Amino acid sequence: MTTVGRALAFIGGGTVVIAVLLSAVRTVVLPRGEPVLLTRWVFVSLRSVFNAWARRASTYEQRDRTMAMFSPIALILLPGAWIALVIVGFTAIQWGLGVDPLREAFYLSGSSVLTLGLDTPPSFATHVATFVEATLGLGLIALLISYLPSIYSAFQRRELLVARLATRAGEPPRAIEMINRHHALARLDAMDDLWDEWETWFADVEETHTSQPSLVFFRSISHNRSWVTAAGVVLDSAAFRSSTLNLPANPQAQLCIRSGYLALRRIADYFSIEYDHDPAPDDPISIDRSEFLVAYEELASFGVPVRPNREACWRDFQGWRVNYDTVLLGLAGLTMAPYAPWVSDRSLRYHRPPLTRRGRRK
Repeated sequence: MTTVGRALAFIGGGTVVIAVLLSAVRTVVLPRGEPVLLTRWVFVSLRSVFNAWARRASTYEQRDRTMAMFSPIALILLPGAWIALVIVGFTAIQWGLGVDPLREAFYLSGSSVLTLGLDTPPSFATHVATFVEATLGLGLIALLISYLPSIYSAFQRRELLVARLATRAGEPPRAIEMINRHHALARLDAMDDLWDEWETWFADVEETHTSQPSLVFFRSISHNRSWVTAAGVVLDSAAFRSSTLNLPANPQAQLCIRSGYLALRRIADYFSIEYDHDPAPDDPISIDRSEFLVAYEELASFGVPVRPNREACWRDFQGWRVNYDTVLLGLAGLTMAPYAPWVSDRSLRYHRPPLTRRGRRK
């Protein structure tokens, strides 16, 4: 029975170590957004702690400072979880190889993974296990550290356009403000130069924020800025351009909308945010018809050329917004985005993502 127990411990420990190694590779190295159970547990569990902490804040600025620490701390805890499970796995492996008692196997495992050299392995097999564990321990830490520069590089690329948007759309940003400012400068046509740039931005955000999902929670340097609200303002501006402004049609604005809602949907898929994959143009959206008409009148009163048929403008705007409305509000709630009209002022409440892939499929 002891021999069978040691064999099962060796197999179980090896399974844990392999699972941790695959988790690390899929989290850090694999260039696609694939849910990883261990990574999901770390981030979701820590988010529960930060949510409780953030509720005690009396102002949004305090809450923003609290949540700004969430993703960096989660990234630090993640290799800690890997190392802890490697120690557990190799404790079982060392015991399965004959190291007694179990406490001594634990000491040997911890000494090996941290390369402390406090205990000497008693046999050739335990020596091999010790070498493998020490290599894994160093490799797991180096793996994450080596990818931190790429994470922060993607963050800087994202925030560059978010910061530039503040000069065009204000803080908090508004699509109406963006259109009015361009019109006031007699550069309404210059808005059409933005769509290519933001289409590229959406493609970059989609790739980086699904392959490195921690980036979703990296907050902007200003309390009033967020990549989610910036995305919403650009998409709404393109929707107004395509539905309401009395200007020659610009296909690039429509392509920007498509690029945007596809990017937001793929990020929403990773976090199990539910939405209609094929909405009808007349499906209800979070923007009320009366809100749109107020925005329409504001544009008209400022002298912006608008199409005369308000009802047709509303129907066209609704048909564009329905493609990204739900995912935009869901991501605003997930990231606790700052106040911005038509985005976080009506965002969906945060719902904890499922802890298993089975729950995600549901």
